[in-house]
Amino acid sequence: MIIRPAGRADRDAVWDVLEPVLREGATYTYPRDISKADALAAWMGADRETLVAEEDGKIIGTYYLRANQPGGGSHVANCGFVTDRAAGRRGVARRMCAHSLELARERGFLAMQYNFVIATNTHAIRLWESFGFETVGRLPDVFNHPEAGFVDALVMYRRL
Repeated sequence: MIIRPAGRADRDAVWDVLEPVLREGATYTYPRDISKADALAAWMGADRETLVAEEDGKIIGTYYLRANQPGGGSHVANCGFVTDRAAGRRGVARRMCAHSLELARERGFLAMQYNFVIATNTHAIRLWESFGFETVGRLPDVFNHPEAGFVDALVMYRRL
């Protein structure tokens, strides 16, 4: 597997990875009926670097890296990650997380913060914890999960 910057030619493949996750509505706050154009504009926006994980010529994951906040908060990075469903449980998210931490350091960030980790996403929470992220905040009932109803979101943080 290689992780590389996403290019314009990757847009359809990135959408193929994003669409099932966004339509499910269980881990991201994007509207479940978001259009392809709007989703790609957000995921691959000018305010972030978007990368893809590729294996045997197929994109099996994507993540973005950006400043968590502008100005006085711009020394803290933020990321979002999505793995292709067919590539789940193969270490793709782990590889992308490791890559993102290294890239964030290279870009001069001093910390990484995930602002809205849905509490029911226990697989992701365990993964982030294995990389040294700590839960520094809990936002009660802020996410309307399609199956679980209103659930908490976590703010997770680690220094680089």
